[in-house]
Amino acid sequence: MSKDKSTDAKASEEKDEVKKASKSKKPKVADLLSEIEELNIQLAESKDKHLRLFAEFDNFKKRNIRERMDLINNAGRDTLSSMLPIVDDFDRAKASAEDENTEETLSEGVLMVYNKLYSVLESKGLKKMVSNGETFDPELHEAITKIPAPSEEMKGKVIDTIEAGFYLNDKIIRHAKVVVGE
Repeated sequence: MSKDKSTDAKASEEKDEVKKASKSKKPKVADLLSEIEELNIQLAESKDKHLRLFAEFDNFKKRNIRERMDLINNAGRDTLSSMLPIVDDFDRAKASAEDENTEETLSEGVLMVYNKLYSVLESKGLKKMVSNGETFDPELHEAITKIPAPSEEMKGKVIDTIEAGFYLNDKIIRHAKVVVGE
């Protein structure tokens, strides 16, 4: 039993030492509160950085999608722009054939090709600009010349269209060349 008493005495001494050491190592409440506050500030900063990064990435995705859609919608712009003089020639030929003072006529096959060309171009997003009788707008029209207006209400309006303007998916790809009344 004497061994048990000495072992118990050693164990109680060790417990006392551990208690003393733990009391001296215990941080003060104020230190813990300041550490918690500091950690909360770091957490808030991290959350803010995360939200900003997420928002920036979301904006990047939206911008990328918008740019891709613009690219897809306007991919054929150069090709369609190079075809506009051909469309102009077709329009002039048709207007000449419809003129009562000429003997020229367009065959039914040529008219079918004309109509089919226009329907294909319209399906690709090409749309002819209506200019005659409209108020002159420098963002839509290019004034070639000014002539005296035939009436008061035609002043500042488009009298004649020399070359038609065109839209591709609601964006101007060629401005209309017009004669303006003054």
